[in-house]
Amino acid sequence: MIPKTFTQEIRLEDGRTITLETGKLAKQADGSVVVRMGNCMLLATVVSARTASPVDFLPLTVDYREKFAAAGRFPGGFFKREARPSDQEVLTMRLVDRVLRPLFPSDYHAETQVMIQLMSHDDQVMPDALAGLAASTVIQLSDIPFEYPISEVRVARVDGMFVINPSKEQLAGSDIDIMIGASEDSVAMVEGEFDEISEEEMLDAIAFGHEAIKDQIRAQVAVAEAAGKKETRTYEEEDADAELQKEVIEATYQSFYDIAKKALSKGERSEQFSEIKENYISKFSEEELEEKGALISRYTKEAQKKAVRDLVLNEGARLDGRKTTDIRPIWCEVDYLPSVHGSSIFTRGETQALATVTLGTSREANIIDLPTEQGEERFYLHYNFPPFSTGEARPLRGTSRREVGHGNLAQRALKKVVPADSPYTIRVVSEVLESNGSSSMATVCAGTMALMDAGVQINKPVSGIAMGLITEGEKYAVLSDILGDEDHLGDMDFKVTGTADGITACQMDIKIKGLRFDIMTQALNQAREGRLHILKHLTDTIDTPNQEVKEHAPKMIYRRIANEYIGALIGPGGKVIQELQKESGCTIVVNEDPVTEEGIIEILGTSPEGIAMVEAKIDSITFKPQVGETYEVKVIKMLDFGAVVEYLEAPGNEVLLHVSELAWERTENVSDVVNLGDVLDVKYFGIDSRTRKEKVSRKALLPRPEKNNTLF
Repeated sequence: MIPKTFTQEIRLEDGRTITLETGKLAKQADGSVVVRMGNCMLLATVVSARTASPVDFLPLTVDYREKFAAAGRFPGGFFKREARPSDQEVLTMRLVDRVLRPLFPSDYHAETQVMIQLMSHDDQVMPDALAGLAASTVIQLSDIPFEYPISEVRVARVDGMFVINPSKEQLAGSDIDIMIGASEDSVAMVEGEFDEISEEEMLDAIAFGHEAIKDQIRAQVAVAEAAGKKETRTYEEEDADAELQKEVIEATYQSFYDIAKKALSKGERSEQFSEIKENYISKFSEEELEEKGALISRYTKEAQKKAVRDLVLNEGARLDGRKTTDIRPIWCEVDYLPSVHGSSIFTRGETQALATVTLGTSREANIIDLPTEQGEERFYLHYNFPPFSTGEARPLRGTSRREVGHGNLAQRALKKVVPADSPYTIRVVSEVLESNGSSSMATVCAGTMALMDAGVQINKPVSGIAMGLITEGEKYAVLSDILGDEDHLGDMDFKVTGTADGITACQMDIKIKGLRFDIMTQALNQAREGRLHILKHLTDTIDTPNQEVKEHAPKMIYRRIANEYIGALIGPGGKVIQELQKESGCTIVVNEDPVTEEGIIEILGTSPEGIAMVEAKIDSITFKPQVGETYEVKVIKMLDFGAVVEYLEAPGNEVLLHVSELAWERTENVSDVVNLGDVLDVKYFGIDSRTRKEKVSRKALLPRPEKNNTLF
């Protein structure tokens, strides 16, 4: 049977189109759609269980995978099969998840899985920009409860003009790369990197992207109606007891409020909050707890949340005693670790990050091998969040999605100030040692100082701050430098990084259904004030990059040689370069310039003598004597028919000084004229036409004896 398909077209301002198609593929899923732009095709599906999971949250999984076959390529590795998701795929999953999650009913706890797969790749289309559109569309095509459709777009600015969903080439020439997730009425998610743009420019980009999103939402509604909009399913709702809820909140609210007002430390506050809950729960019998224990626990959490939020809205006071615009106390230190190439500590309140910098050659670059992208990164950052940072003990299960996301944000914040012509591959690692909010922003601050401590000549220092939001009806409060509890109990986590001159990266998550532009504007302006305050603490600690790398850190020297000398430097089977690395203690990397085909030699070493040895060897290999010039040489070997000499300015570069060129007089024994170790001058004549070998002469520099014309 030929399936009946339904399509809807979205036309962009520049004439490109996006097509939504449903009804042909994956019909056993609750919803499926193929999103196409050019030759790029994404297949998205959603399935949600009919029964609720025994948890008090939404077990939502968003999976995004790029198939190598989509680009006509084979996966790397021995088994030639796609395995664990790449960091780039994880980042796309997070982008989609953050927009979808707040729009499911708060009491919907059914296992839900959204899967998005790249089935066909187009070099002119970046598929991650279409993932949010695909995810929302499949939910609209299903009967799964969901508030309203959303979508996501990427916005770039090329030659002063905004572009929706740019190509890689366009993005390369852009000073803005921002992903926006929004409903028809409000913005829900923002993430991007920038070339030090202003707050106003960022808002303009968001507004431009929001208009394009509205068109995509209308298309989703149209295709769902054409396919036959399904009636929303009924589901098993959470247990509720309005009387009990009222009783619990009335009994505990004031106690929570009073403790929230004390401005305690994280540990003390948590302990006292727990004590209130335990004391209250202890009043119930075992039978009551067995029947209503889960509800009582939930309602005490609601009372605590309401108390913390009301304290901010009613009194402008926060859990640690700060006002809404205050920044926690900061202390910084550089050069803390003696053996690393660069290090720093950044501590803000109860959040602390220790950053290290490692310098290497192009051999240490991070290789990117994806269906949609191939290349390498010469600057990258890794973020680690161990359990002890929050006072917990739990097993380490590899790098979490959260760690990937936070590390990527910090990397995007800093890479804009790392010079493109930096000779090193640079790896920054942030170890979060304490966490009570804004650990990714602490990573940015620590990373900035560690780079300067390592002698990396960054253009400008970068700082970062996390902004929060508490809303209740028309009342709201924007919070600077949020705590962990303010992130958890609040409505927004808006991270902004930048230099003194502009924004370099941002990430905004909204837990409510959307954010008004006036609130976003206030948050950005307030964030700028906070960023500059934090930046001063950084520059008071280290204001400019160290002019030299540390004594124990490797020094990088670049040399270029003609293509014809590359083989001589490497030697047969790599013999020459391997022996040279061993003798000098340096790392030597040979690359070829794709344009000029010259050899680019990277010399990395800690010993000036070792680096000098490598440079001398290169000079020797590339040394080309000029015809007619005089050179100083040293005798290194005696032969019956001459002496082997090497050029003093190019040790190892040898040539034969034939016995006939030693002197004008007939020479029977070479040792009659020169001896081993002698230093003398010779004249270079180039390639001898008879022997086809290089010719040098000592006698050519000696006065020619006069001929004896006596007649007998």
